[in-house]
Amino acid sequence: MLLVPAAASAQDLTPGAYWPLPSGLNIVTALNSFNVGDVAFEPSAPIDEASARINTTVGAFTRAFGLAGRSANASVTVPIVAGHLEGVYLGERAEVDRFGLGDPRLKLAMNLYGAPSMTPKEIASYRMRTIVGVSLSVVPPLGQYDETKLINIGANRWSFKPELGLARAYGRWVVELMAGVWLFTDNDEFVGGRTRAQDPILETQAHLTYRFPGAMWLAADANYYTGGQTTIGGKQNLDFQRNSRVGATFSKALKRGHAIRASISRGAYTTIGADFTAIAVGYNYAWVNR
Repeated sequence: MLLVPAAASAQDLTPGAYWPLPSGLNIVTALNSFNVGDVAFEPSAPIDEASARINTTVGAFTRAFGLAGRSANASVTVPIVAGHLEGVYLGERAEVDRFGLGDPRLKLAMNLYGAPSMTPKEIASYRMRTIVGVSLSVVPPLGQYDETKLINIGANRWSFKPELGLARAYGRWVVELMAGVWLFTDNDEFVGGRTRAQDPILETQAHLTYRFPGAMWLAADANYYTGGQTTIGGKQNLDFQRNSRVGATFSKALKRGHAIRASISRGAYTTIGADFTAIAVGYNYAWVNR
């Protein structure tokens, strides 16, 4: 149950996002992900034959608590990004390296049905059936950004994602469906002194998880997201997204309070900036205080 999303984008694949946690649980997460393929910091840039290698190291903290009698949690995720991007820019071969702080992510999640606020003792006897939850993710523009550069790590804008999640357990199997929408403010300091605006991105996720004995589980993951067309300086770009990713996630609890997690995913159907392979390995340490 020690789960923290690692990315602030429509490419999320997060099984177990609405599984309940005991009130008073604290989780510290360290995660490293490596992406290789068609990954662009700025999908609307005039770059052909683009490829990238991006390594992201994430630190996160999650706190579980009761809210209006329901299971809830809040988390903050801070990424450090190192990337190498190359391609043909305006007809000439070019490459660039970036290293720095990415935009952090704040998230508040709450179960509306099926998961009341529980103590660690109560959750030990809890048997999940049907869960309905909601969440709100907020990404403030605190990452590294330079308005004189086309390729940046930070987006220099606010992003928001309200989401609805549904989980249903059938014995050791859990089926999950999630639907949300990313909303963006404008970046009014885009390169060249222009304003960059982006349409909302609609996102859905589906997960099928098998829970093994011994606090171990394996999930098959898939998502689909569409929208996100951009406008720069009043000119609309041809970058409407219709993308899908598939992958798998594995989690295993170790000795008390410790757990590991690994995932892999790749583009299944892609139009803009999603034809890449992502591999991530993470470690969680959890403890309870009231």
